[in-house]
Amino acid sequence: MPIDMSSWQGRTDPEDGDLGLRWHQKIQPADQANEEGIMLLGFACDEGVSRNKGRTGAYGAPVAIRKALANLAWHHTGPVYDGGDIGCNDGNLELAQHRLGEDVSKALRQRHKVIVFGGGHEVAWGTFQGIGSYLVQKQYVASPEDDSSLNEQTAEPAPNVGIINFDAHFDLRNPPAGQQSEMGSSGTPFHQAARFCQLQGWPFKYACLGLSRTGNTQALYAKADSLGVLYKDDTELTHQQIEQTVTELQHFIDLCDYLYLTIDLDVFPATVAPGVSAPAARGVPFDIVELLLEPILAAKNQKGESKILVADLAEYNPRFDIDNQTARLAARLAWTIARAIR
Repeated sequence: MPIDMSSWQGRTDPEDGDLGLRWHQKIQPADQANEEGIMLLGFACDEGVSRNKGRTGAYGAPVAIRKALANLAWHHTGPVYDGGDIGCNDGNLELAQHRLGEDVSKALRQRHKVIVFGGGHEVAWGTFQGIGSYLVQKQYVASPEDDSSLNEQTAEPAPNVGIINFDAHFDLRNPPAGQQSEMGSSGTPFHQAARFCQLQGWPFKYACLGLSRTGNTQALYAKADSLGVLYKDDTELTHQQIEQTVTELQHFIDLCDYLYLTIDLDVFPATVAPGVSAPAARGVPFDIVELLLEPILAAKNQKGESKILVADLAEYNPRFDIDNQTARLAARLAWTIARAIR
């Protein structure tokens, strides 16, 4: 099925030549990918927010973010591809997350960096499944004596995958009692990621920045403490305390082999990001988030490559946006991330 590229439209300045290009003039459909670059994927889904008793509308986010990104100036090197959308149209969230995971894993195996446009924050469990699948395959190296033998494989050490989540909520909820453990919502993705790591024998490394204490129960804080989560409330993310926070964040990054960056747009004040599923009464100012993104985007592995494998943006809800304000914010974040990871 051809990838719909109709969202990629905008201004052209032919008189400026290659220096006047914008995203809509550079983006390519994924079926034309012939060298490693950045793969954009969409996750059009409301089901997780609905299950979590939130206000729906995030289904339309991937298209809206593309439209806001299309007209931004091109300041990048290397190709960017659009891999299309995974849609959840039948309430089968688990299948949609699995399909997203397959697309993320495939893109990583093709040596792309990946940016996913959600959707509710249930996108995170789909994204993490893809990272997990990719690293599980990478962890096991075939024996040189018989590279076709699954019985003679040797395992590399468990990877340290650092999840860094800018969010007003932990999203560590347990699935409701009486339901199967895989029945998640937009409130459960990092519980599911923790369970995955436990089953694989991997360490669970999770940092959550920008929490609203009014929106997270004592049970969630206790669970975060038991899992060793690095977390900061929105009231702690101030210019006065930024140096200490950056130091703690840098220590977290240094202990990680890979990073998964996820940004729930409800971490920002409602005046900055009105178009989200759960608007923040306080939130974290954009300039503080930018300062915290710097060490994350600058993190490199021993090969000099970005530690970030995948970044995603969650909870944008076009239904409640004002003058595309939140779409512009999401596009600016995607632009910044793309420029850093390649």
